[in-house]
Amino acid sequence: MSNRFELPDLGLGVGLRTRHFPHLLEHGAPDGLWFELVSENFMDNEGRPMHVAETLRRDHPLVLHGVSMSIGSTDPLDMDYLTRLKALADRLDVAWMGDHVCWTGVNGVNGHDLYPMPYTEESLAWIVGRIRRVQDVLERPLVLENPSTYLQFTSDRVPEAEFIAAMAEEADCALLLDINNVYVTCRNHDLDAHEYLDAMPLDRVVQIHLAGHTDKGTHCVDTHDEAVRDEVWALYARTMKRTGGTSTLLERDDHIPPFDELVAEVQRAAQYR
Repeated sequence: MSNRFELPDLGLGVGLRTRHFPHLLEHGAPDGLWFELVSENFMDNEGRPMHVAETLRRDHPLVLHGVSMSIGSTDPLDMDYLTRLKALADRLDVAWMGDHVCWTGVNGVNGHDLYPMPYTEESLAWIVGRIRRVQDVLERPLVLENPSTYLQFTSDRVPEAEFIAAMAEEADCALLLDINNVYVTCRNHDLDAHEYLDAMPLDRVVQIHLAGHTDKGTHCVDTHDEAVRDEVWALYARTMKRTGGTSTLLERDDHIPPFDELVAEVQRAAQYR
């Protein structure tokens, strides 16, 4: 299944992390691998991170994935941030760019976390309008990721998967489907992960995330500090049967292994594509 935006299937990729800079500068990366950059780590940066990014860009596709757009906030959109983000995307000629279905601050204060949206008709209309304005500024589709959540609002009226699907359709944006987040959210709220995935408009999904989490027994935490669990691999395999292949990236943000081990783990995804 191709996506409606005609964005390419990049194959398998990994998140670019500073620990791997020395290895990448000395040895490079395998052919066919692509990289996801945390947008804020490269904005206004003329130092080593930008040097690594521009070096990799010669031979490997790059995408941007941000954590501070705060698309769901009631604060005004930060037009200076969006202008700088677009300049970075243009400079690196990224395949696409995105962020999360969340808010990260209010009243001008950035909480440096990905806070959950209330799933109501009012918040749906609000975020749709903001996505449309952001896409006009960026002049490209915005690729938004489903969150991992640990609480629900008493005001919630729309199931999360239905909210995200409606958001994508009404705003005409693209989606980043994080399979680990689906598992974590469904475990935490006693939801059916298969039903969640079935509600996703896969023709709008241009990228998939895989990651590890910590299982606390009563709940899961999206820690990105260990290998992808078998339950997540099973959901990924099921999704690949429906899509026929979608750009897939492995995230690791703590207890980060050597680069070759990281690549070996994401290559496991090849058997399901």
